Amino acid sequence: MNKGTKNLIFYVIMVIIFMSLMYLLILKGESHQEKEIATSLQETPTTLGEGLSVFYKFFLNHIQSSFGILLLQIIIILICCRFFGWLFLKIKQPTVIGEILAGIVLGPSILGHWFPGISNFLFPPESLDNISLLSQFGLILFMFAIGMELNITEVRNKLKETILISHTSIIVPFFLGMLTAYFIYDHYAEKNVPFLSFALFIGIAMSITAFPVLARIIQEKGLTKTHLGTISLASAANGDIIAWCLLAVIIAIAQAGSMLSAVYNILFSALYLALIFLVVRPFLRMVGQVYHNEEVIDKGLVAFMFLILITSSFLTEILGLHALFGAFLAGVVMPSDIKFRQIMAEKVEAVALSLFLPLFFVLTGLKTEIGLLNSLGLWGMCGIFILVAVVGKFGGAAVSARFVGESWKNSFYIGVLMNTRGLMELVVLTIGYEMNILSPTLFTMLILMTLFTTFMTAPLLFFIKSFYRGRSKLAALKKREYAKTFKVLLSFGRAGNGQIMLNVAQQMFSGGNSQLEITALHLTSGLDVNPLQTGSFESVSFTPILQEAKKLSISIQTRYEISNHISEDITNIVNEGEYNFLLVGAGITWSNLPNDIAATQYRQSAQRRYFKPLGGVEPWLFPSSMLKDKTKLFIKQSNCPVGIFINRNFLKANKILLILDTEKDLYLLSYLQNLLNCTHGSVAILNRRKSEMFGREILNELKQFLKTNKTAVLLQDKEITINLLNNYNFMLVSHKTWNEISENDKEALQAMPSTLIISK
Repeated sequence: MNKGTKNLIFYVIMVIIFMSLMYLLILKGESHQEKEIATSLQETPTTLGEGLSVFYKFFLNHIQSSFGILLLQIIIILICCRFFGWLFLKIKQPTVIGEILAGIVLGPSILGHWFPGISNFLFPPESLDNISLLSQFGLILFMFAIGMELNITEVRNKLKETILISHTSIIVPFFLGMLTAYFIYDHYAEKNVPFLSFALFIGIAMSITAFPVLARIIQEKGLTKTHLGTISLASAANGDIIAWCLLAVIIAIAQAGSMLSAVYNILFSALYLALIFLVVRPFLRMVGQVYHNEEVIDKGLVAFMFLILITSSFLTEILGLHALFGAFLAGVVMPSDIKFRQIMAEKVEAVALSLFLPLFFVLTGLKTEIGLLNSLGLWGMCGIFILVAVVGKFGGAAVSARFVGESWKNSFYIGVLMNTRGLMELVVLTIGYEMNILSPTLFTMLILMTLFTTFMTAPLLFFIKSFYRGRSKLAALKKREYAKTFKVLLSFGRAGNGQIMLNVAQQMFSGGNSQLEITALHLTSGLDVNPLQTGSFESVSFTPILQEAKKLSISIQTRYEISNHISEDITNIVNEGEYNFLLVGAGITWSNLPNDIAATQYRQSAQRRYFKPLGGVEPWLFPSSMLKDKTKLFIKQSNCPVGIFINRNFLKANKILLILDTEKDLYLLSYLQNLLNCTHGSVAILNRRKSEMFGREILNELKQFLKTNKTAVLLQDKEITINLLNNYNFMLVSHKTWNEISENDKEALQAMPSTLIISK
């Protein structure tokens, strides 16, 4: 008897013995039951039908419990926010607009209006307090993360350059907001709301800038390291600090009722600021010098940082400044070491952005009743708010930027970016609404203003770019007339692939007559990537390729961007940069790595079994940027030839196989000549057609090529076989011919060498 059988017998005997003992114990215990219990047990269901009714009763009790409703609400909210966020990403808008809209759809404006029964079941009034508490905690975490994104040292260094832009973009809209409040106070202010509180809140609502949305737009547009991106970010950071300090003072005044009553709030707030900047910040700076990597940052330190966050929020809350201001300042004074902030941001943002913030968006939507704007006058007033907001913020930022010496193009860009309000505006409006300073009608108008000013950012940026494109394109063309450079855009995903593809580019193009100029491009998918993390992502991605460039003694440029439309952005970059060649990897479809092979096989199997009958469902469940071949889009939309590289342990292309199918493949000979000039290797040209099927032109050109290159041989009437492909370490083929052989010679291609597929 083997060990496995012994173990099984022992297990069965143990189960039988202990189950029997437990049964006897239950029988013995039931003899001690009270008669009342025995009577009630007699009323228990005796049939499956009766059991179903009891189950249904318990089911309803559980789903209608406070905790059950809260979990159901979170599920519905997360699904709706992800769906609407995805929709708005498709039209190249920030996801925050879609998530705000999801809240409005779930609120009384749409769901409550058309399906009141469902709305009352999903969001009963008594359940909203739970969502409110969770969303407030989420906002605290989010404001903490926003504070960490602000680099005080960087803001101080750029203060002289940005002080006029940031302050003008606060003062002008603030004044226009207060002026508007003066004219509408009698008609739109809540009863018993002092004019000062009302006017200050309207002013701050006009003045706020959504720093996180702006930072991510700058990432998406590839402006992070440019002068324009730096000035815009620094101006927004300056403005945000001022705006939040102003908001804290305004809240203190609003709660106290007057300036004189708020003196003590402001005095103690000043003491709090002195404490956090003069005592807490230096201490945390010392902590950051010791704890700066994941190995030494333990749970105790993370708990201590969260303790500082909660304590700061508590102090500002009891001082009448609102807990969010304390959370923001706690983030600002975190250790300035970028690695420390990255680690803390990772621990905070994932939960705050993915779980808690959608609750806040929906809670805002539940308070927004578009039906309250039931007359042309109210809609006209909403339009006036939008006009005042745009004129004040966009106009103030653009004019001041021009005044300090920026070009009109950059000035307009800065104005548009500073006019973005997003989530920051929602926070301000929610505070005003909860303090009963803003009426439901006014709150709805300002929510619509927030949506409009955030939505208009992308179209306005595109319009400005298009308006100035003609001049810059003409200048670039004139410049390139005299330039003898061959520009290659090398786009790679995995860091290790970059150095291999650089080797391919160097061997393919350095043998030509023009000077080779290579730009290495890497894009990170997802616009919600924290700006604190992009530096480390960029460093990790480009380190191998830069090391390889140094080894090859060639200079390359690097370009890093954040994108949610990777394929489209690559084609836009290659077309706008007027590159001569785009080199990309083939993706995992033709990869020979075990994990990639498994992923491809799984996708193909799932496609055959489940998704073909449903048609079009697969993209919803598989990350298309990882599992789908995008090369067709590159070839179709790029204004230059595209090379698709399949890596098979590439080192050097010195045993080359060129496959020709028709005379349309002759353009490959010029690429082959460059390759031979660089590597001095040997080449075999495989003629897939019989000689009589070729025209005189191709035969003459082949003869001339063979005459010029002594190491080149012509293979006539040869089939593509495993034995043939094993003789070479590099294969060159046109995209059209590749499509044919990849269908007809699949088995042989399993042994193919590293391959470059080139479109004409």
